[in-house]
Amino acid sequence: MAYTTINKSSSYFDTQLWTGTGASGRTFTGLNFQPDFSWSKVRDSSNYYLNIVDRVRGGTKFLATPVTSAEDTASHGQITSWNSDGTTWADGTNVTYPRLYYNDNGTLGGAGSYVAWYLKAGNSAGSSNTNGSITSTVSASQTSGFSIVGYTGTGSVSTIGHGLGIAPDMIIIKNRDQGSGGWNWKVYHSSLGNTKDMSLNRTDAAATTTTFWNNTSPTSTVFTIGTDGVVNTNGNNFIAYCFASIKGFSKAFSYTGNGSSDGTFIYCGFKPAWVMVKASSTTGQWPICDNKRGAANILNNNGEFLFAESAESTNSAPANWDFLSNGLKARAGYAANNTSGVTYIGLAFAENPFVTSGGIPVTAR
Repeated sequence: MAYTTINKSSSYFDTQLWTGTGASGRTFTGLNFQPDFSWSKVRDSSNYYLNIVDRVRGGTKFLATPVTSAEDTASHGQITSWNSDGTTWADGTNVTYPRLYYNDNGTLGGAGSYVAWYLKAGNSAGSSNTNGSITSTVSASQTSGFSIVGYTGTGSVSTIGHGLGIAPDMIIIKNRDQGSGGWNWKVYHSSLGNTKDMSLNRTDAAATTTTFWNNTSPTSTVFTIGTDGVVNTNGNNFIAYCFASIKGFSKAFSYTGNGSSDGTFIYCGFKPAWVMVKASSTTGQWPICDNKRGAANILNNNGEFLFAESAESTNSAPANWDFLSNGLKARAGYAANNTSGVTYIGLAFAENPFVTSGGIPVTAR
């Protein structure tokens, strides 16, 4: 795991909340960086999906994480500009579904409350990477351990350059061209190893397979894909989001729940701003919690889970995460993150780095 050189986490990751106005077109500001990746959701309706837009695919291209749908091109509601402190979205006079995803005021059958999670990659639409047997298009930040990787499948076992300089701990892949049937979002996680896969759009437990990662772990330059068409259909376009743990900024982790209000402590090395987990040894959802929707720390209020498959859920009991100065702790035996004996995988980003630039511990300042 590399040390962070980030003194301010919000220079690479942040959460933004807003209320829809119903207007045609809108600019969002307030970030401390130019974003390359947006994952957004209508908070108060289960009818509209979490949508990903990134700079490698382009601002008009939407992918919905809880479904198998192919990439969609928006005629209204596209990101027209990735700005130094946010994004500009455009819309026309015709109301089509993309507007519901970012700026409905509740009058169009959607909902008025929104959240988006933004990440900085390479501040570009990507460049050619020839480290793998497939030439990829990569926008990468080695500083924050995040890259956006576009590639075209071959149908044969292949390697793909990811641009991170260290091995990614989590990779999420989607076939952009295929939608009907079982074209799932495939997830690699280092704690599960290279013989296991999970699906971001499904509640299944981790499965053993050889056809996704070819029983080969990522290296500092490439990750390997097998022959399964979900990650490697010949001639199809794919997108991969790669995450490497950066000490003090981000962490991919695994833990076992204990079902108690004194839940398992997960050391992250920082106070979290965002966390997503999934039960890997049994079925379960993918809950996401952040420090902007309500308060994630139960000393202030109950945190709010947002599931990939549904609307936001605020629990009447303190069932979600306690965001501590150096990690996470569950405060109830809630199935989504703390069933006794169940193994979970997760990914977290920092609110405050636990080390300064150069890897100096905060306590040594």
